[in-house]
Amino acid sequence: MAKDEVDSDLPSQDQAKEFYGKYEPKEILGKGVSSVVRRCIEKGTGNEYAVKIIDISGEKGEEFLAEETKRDTVREINVLRLCIDHPHIIELHDVFETPTFIFLVFELCKQGELFDYLTQVVTLSEKRTRIIMRQLFEAVEFIHSKNVVHRDLKPENILLDDNLNVKLSDFGFALVLGPDEELTDLCGTPGYLAPEVLSVSMYDNVPGYRQEVDLWACGVIMYTLLCGAPPFWHRKQMQMLRMIMQANYTFGSPEWDDISQIPKDLISNLLQIDPKKRLTAKEALEHPFFKREAAPEKKFHARRVFRAGIICVRFYHRLKHFYFNPPPISIEVVRENPYGIKNFRKLIDGCAFRMYGHWVKKADNQNRAALFEHLPRDDWKTETEY
Repeated sequence: MAKDEVDSDLPSQDQAKEFYGKYEPKEILGKGVSSVVRRCIEKGTGNEYAVKIIDISGEKGEEFLAEETKRDTVREINVLRLCIDHPHIIELHDVFETPTFIFLVFELCKQGELFDYLTQVVTLSEKRTRIIMRQLFEAVEFIHSKNVVHRDLKPENILLDDNLNVKLSDFGFALVLGPDEELTDLCGTPGYLAPEVLSVSMYDNVPGYRQEVDLWACGVIMYTLLCGAPPFWHRKQMQMLRMIMQANYTFGSPEWDDISQIPKDLISNLLQIDPKKRLTAKEALEHPFFKREAAPEKKFHARRVFRAGIICVRFYHRLKHFYFNPPPISIEVVRENPYGIKNFRKLIDGCAFRMYGHWVKKADNQNRAALFEHLPRDDWKTETEY
């Protein structure tokens, strides 16, 4: 990488002597409205980190925005320090502040965002979803025990380390709630907003919201992991918001045909309109989806084990035969519903994401749903067709 590319948009040495004395910034990992995330190396240890460089200088006439950015960043730092020492929450390693910039040094998650990982694989198996959601629920349970509400849970704000373990990040909207405090401001990402967040922003005399909004977002994330598309989507955003307020979603065919009932039940208990009926993070972790019954102790029977071994070997060879010699699919079935055949569906979805993945990333996450929509649009019909 060229030195000019590495050094572009970097604060000067004079502006941040303390940071440059300890770290060496490298290439850009991501950009925000007023911030840049770079890989950096700690000079004393050689360890790699990610530094978020936040511009709080503010041009003439934008002093208020700069002050607001600084205030939000300080709040995020306080929340992160409150939630330290959890294996599934991003670790804030160091902080530097100058009159024009704030440097937040985080642990580096080389696998990037869960959103990017999902774009590569399209959908996740129930087993892989169980691992990711367990870690996410453990992180959410921990921050809720600290009276913290995240308010912006989504795959883009969930990072993956080298072993694909979850690291909850981006606490920019997070707040510490008082015992009876309720929030009323509208913030977050549209597709992940809970019904009560929309209600309090649209109607008067409606109670505010608390930590339950994070569990609704977890339900949306789990739905998306399993089938590849979000549960609430419409070309018109007002229609999408109405779907959210009515919890109008389905486990449609064929995407959900191969998924068992237990994860569907957990999602249904998370996507409850009434926050009082919604599962807490602790209750979600106790759901059967995360439980594996321990096998009772049995005596060893050599004859039975030998017989079972023979059956397993026969089964393996038969399974191998069918794997390499699958039963033929008639051309009529392929013509009528190719998307209903699982192998065809994975091939079609994989090709679509390889072709349009850049479009999904550059636009918002709702465009992911458009790739999965295989029904005709009614609004394409002309008047002559009626």
